[in-house]
Amino acid sequence: MVSLEEAVIARYETGGNRFEILIDPISAQAYREDDDIDWEDAIAADGVWSDSAKGDRAPDNLVHDTFETRDLIEIYKKILTEGTIQLTSQQRNEMVDQKKKQIIAHIVANAMNPQTGGPHPPQRIENAIDETRFSIDPIDAVEKQVEKLIKSIKPLIPISFEKVKVAVKIQAIHVGKCYGQISSLANIQSEEYQKDGSWIGMLEMSAASFVKLEDILGSLTKGTAETKML
Repeated sequence: MVSLEEAVIARYETGGNRFEILIDPISAQAYREDDDIDWEDAIAADGVWSDSAKGDRAPDNLVHDTFETRDLIEIYKKILTEGTIQLTSQQRNEMVDQKKKQIIAHIVANAMNPQTGGPHPPQRIENAIDETRFSIDPIDAVEKQVEKLIKSIKPLIPISFEKVKVAVKIQAIHVGKCYGQISSLANIQSEEYQKDGSWIGMLEMSAASFVKLEDILGSLTKGTAETKML
């Protein structure tokens, strides 16, 4: 269980009433990003509060009438999903910095410069974020924020999330060590093994991932892998 000193307040207000829980900020962020969390470890103090700073518990009947359940986990989920997270300045700055790095990594891995067909360097994405003064939420999911961010930076840099289709052929001796890398970078739409044991796959992936895949396969197969963008 997270300590009270490390916990933050998640607050949900409705009908003139306030409901609060004390939760680990990292767990709150993970839940907002659709990850499973260990509620026993995440919650600093079981129950729902009307004012956690004063130690005032929310009346049980009011909690039940508002959330229509007595299941604390379900109540916690609603408060986190629809409420706000109260972070200290230090917590917010640290989490914003971490989230910014995750957003940049996501864009670099999944977007491309349509003028060159290759990925944008991380520094270019970071400069665009800073120039637009995009406000990064330390809690909201990366994908949700990327969607908003792209609208802001498109006037500054050409950027596209277009997928490409790629054909790949790998000699039998290299298939085992290459298959996992391919699966991690692309959606394998179809595949088949040839009589000589070589593998042919039809892939869908981001243009940025294609550049990375070419480098990886070239290294693992000593340049014998065949790739073709369709």
